[in-house]
Amino acid sequence: MRDIYKIKQDLADGVFEPVFENLYRADGQSSIIYAQRYLNLIERYEKIFPKTKEISLFSAPGRTEIGGNHTDHQHGCVLAASINLDIIAAASTNNENVIRVQSEGFPPDEVNLDNLEKNPEEYNQAKALIRGVAAGFKKLGYDIKGFNAYTSSNVLKGSGLSSSAAFEVLIGNIINTFFADNKVSAEEIAKIGQYAENNFFGKPCGLMDQMASSVGGIITIDFKDTENPVIKKNNFNFSEKGYSICIIDTGADHADLTDEYASIPYEMKLVAKQFGKDYLREIEKQEFIEKIPDIRPVTGDRAILRALHYFEETERALKEAEALENNNLKEFFKLIRESGESSYMYLQNVNVCGSSKNQPVGLALGLCNEFLKDTGAFRVHGGGFAGTVQAFVPTSMLYEFKEKTENILGKNTCHIISVRQAGGYCLTEETTND
Repeated sequence: MRDIYKIKQDLADGVFEPVFENLYRADGQSSIIYAQRYLNLIERYEKIFPKTKEISLFSAPGRTEIGGNHTDHQHGCVLAASINLDIIAAASTNNENVIRVQSEGFPPDEVNLDNLEKNPEEYNQAKALIRGVAAGFKKLGYDIKGFNAYTSSNVLKGSGLSSSAAFEVLIGNIINTFFADNKVSAEEIAKIGQYAENNFFGKPCGLMDQMASSVGGIITIDFKDTENPVIKKNNFNFSEKGYSICIIDTGADHADLTDEYASIPYEMKLVAKQFGKDYLREIEKQEFIEKIPDIRPVTGDRAILRALHYFEETERALKEAEALENNNLKEFFKLIRESGESSYMYLQNVNVCGSSKNQPVGLALGLCNEFLKDTGAFRVHGGGFAGTVQAFVPTSMLYEFKEKTENILGKNTCHIISVRQAGGYCLTEETTND
């Protein structure tokens, strides 16, 4: 931790500029904006925790899924990236046995470390994630103590950019810095985040969101061995090739869709069960194809189609990564469009079953097809159903595309993002101008 006054002085004097360039690709002018964001964060922290003299600053990014839609929970392959939107925190140890987190715009959360058992009454609450992450570190043998934190986020909630995973990674990095001497790897912090979300938050998610946020950059992840996933970095730069990434928020409500999301891994695992396996990754595609006539009566056709999506999509994620490595954007965009078509036809996570009036994700995909024609690519992004659409748009037509889209879907629904190279991060450890 460092003296609050000195950190504020360094922010004002531009000492953090190299850090902001690394995290946000900020130039001199935009660095001033980011410095002000952190100065505002510290000011709000001081109002909540006025007696603190020293703090540390942290950041954890949202993520965008590029390839591998609903493959991670079947131990498949994904292509994902951390982005320039993040959750930031000012934090300090408090010499107590209580974690206090005040997130901007939300009621305060308090977790007593004497009780790190999961509590079903806390499901879907930030408090559950804090408790779960602390419990995960405790299981690794670390002596966790209390801290105070104030957090602020520009990761769009419900946008498919995984604000919950970013929050888990943020809390994990605070605990790792304060109480584990930074000995826990980014990959292990991601696993702890998933553990918290699955067991304490009550959401049966895979590991992709946490891993992409924690590790940073564009990465291919092979989840065949979930205890030791194979991660490969990819240095492709979309902006240098004349393209931008847009995330289109369809404005739909995620409420009451837990069963829709849960049905996908459930049905995929139901198919795997017919082969005596737990996950589709344990089955050969050809074996699955040959046995479809036998298992249809048990699983139903939608489960078969979702399994078919998995087999094609997990292979496609690796091909997409290879296309980027070879600077073959034409092939990459072809694969992205195939991914979107597969999610629509086979995975069926674009429209909520039985809904004819409200099909916002389907509409957004249709608009992308109309506005982009044969340039770039687009696909459903993340969980689907009521979420977001991802589009790769030529920079030359970026603002025209944004305007056309927002004229129909509403103002501020098309968000322009960029890939961030760093994952979970302690900013004050990177500045040494003391």
